Amino acid sequence: MGVLAVLVNVDNLLASVVYSLVGLAVFVAGLYVFRFIMPFDVHKEIEVDQNTALGIVMGSFIIGLAIIVAAAISG
Repeated sequence: MGVLAVLVNVDNLLASVVYSLVGLAVFVAGLYVFRFIMPFDVHKEIEVDQNTALGIVMGSFIIGLAIIVAAAISG
């Protein structure tokens, strides 16, 4: 029984790692798409020009993408 429990835990751990890597890949791809569709340099607008509105929009995008990834993983 002990070996079976360890194997099940290893399977769950492996699944968690795979889902985490897939989620991070989707997140990074989403950020690149976001930067690609914007008609200006996102990095310059947020860091140099201190554009708070763009920071809020980008944060909302990140939260929305995280909700989508979490729903895809759980369901």
